[in-house]
Amino acid sequence: MGLLDSVLGAVINNASQGGSGAAASGGAAGGLGGLISMAAQNPQLVQAVMSLISNDGPVGGLPGLMAKFQQAGLDNVIGSWLSAGPNQAISGEQLSNVLGSGPLSQIATQLGVGPGAAAGQLAQVLPGLVDHLSPRGEAPQGGFGNANDLFGMLGGLLQK
Repeated sequence: MGLLDSVLGAVINNASQGGSGAAASGGAAGGLGGLISMAAQNPQLVQAVMSLISNDGPVGGLPGLMAKFQQAGLDNVIGSWLSAGPNQAISGEQLSNVLGSGPLSQIATQLGVGPGAAAGQLAQVLPGLVDHLSPRGEAPQGGFGNANDLFGMLGGLLQK
């Protein structure tokens, strides 16, 4: 978790020093501030979400996740996270239906909680993270990259 620790450390230092970016300013990026707070309190959750949306993750990255949302009839929900407009909320139960028991059990094990609790925690973080990783309101054609790429993107985004 060395990379995650360094990203979180930089983010927390930037925010505590009154950095000028979204992490420090709140406002329209208030969800990002919440993400920073949650990351500081529960780095395992951020790591689990990053592994979920990475191309080398259990669902095949963003393209695989989008396909799962489409299969569940919730493609409009993930579409809102990738668009420039407001994010639609998702419940833990809906996310459980989207992910299925395999990936969700894997994440629950990472977090040390049951699948229902894991789904609820993911539902709080996933929309904002996907939104902030697609700032132009578009899904990157090849997904977000592997886990290391994602941590680098998140670190750069949060330090602006």
